[in-house]
Amino acid sequence: MNIAVIYGLLIPFAGTVLGSACVFFMRGSMNEALRKALTGFAAGVMVAASVWSLLIPALEQSEGLGSWTFLPAAAGFWLGILFLLLLDHLVPHLHMDNTTEGPQSSLKRTTMLVLAVTLHNIPEGMAVGVVFAGWVTGSSGITATAALALALGIAIQNFPEGAIISMPLHSEGESRIKAFLHGAASGVVEPLAGALTVLAAELVVPVLPCLLSFAAGAMMYVVVEELIPEMSEGNHSNMATLLFAAGFTLMMALDVALG
Repeated sequence: MNIAVIYGLLIPFAGTVLGSACVFFMRGSMNEALRKALTGFAAGVMVAASVWSLLIPALEQSEGLGSWTFLPAAAGFWLGILFLLLLDHLVPHLHMDNTTEGPQSSLKRTTMLVLAVTLHNIPEGMAVGVVFAGWVTGSSGITATAALALALGIAIQNFPEGAIISMPLHSEGESRIKAFLHGAASGVVEPLAGALTVLAAELVVPVLPCLLSFAAGAMMYVVVEELIPEMSEGNHSNMATLLFAAGFTLMMALDVALG
């Protein structure tokens, strides 16, 4: 694994760390309207990344199948959806509205909140890893700039996620250091998942269309099942909708400009 790939895999984690560091510079708890807006932005980035960086390349790499070009992408997309659905039922975690999912657990509230964001980050880490694996092998048509665009997009949407974790934890009594570390810890799974995927690059490439769409399905599950409900709960927020559109536009522009 060359140094460029290592740096690329760490870019999304850096976004989480920087977002978590907001706890050192901002006082009080996060305003509900701001939390919804940031959640909307993250959702927009994830939807655009799923389409432009994952599903469209998956379809392009299956063109030899003729009328069945859609099949690997559709199969992978559904596997990603079902994988996240399974994790939702197996891993105890807590959402921002204090609702719990998964089996009954005696874990601390802090731990369950971090687990919720960690679940978001698993498909994101896989997505970045799959794209870099495609670039490393040189046989998939994926360029270094396309991989960089996805890594940057995920890092941008990780920034508000890091803040959404660390700031509420501090407002509930955690020290700033502990709140920062919990927020940063939620992003550790991304470079790990990405690195494992790149290390298995030779195995990944033959099924790259399925794996790209698998990551897309998993990310879309997170958006529809968790992020959109969180940005829409309680009082209606036009700003969350506008930030969703802004996140979508930014990720689309990154992918087109750098890809």
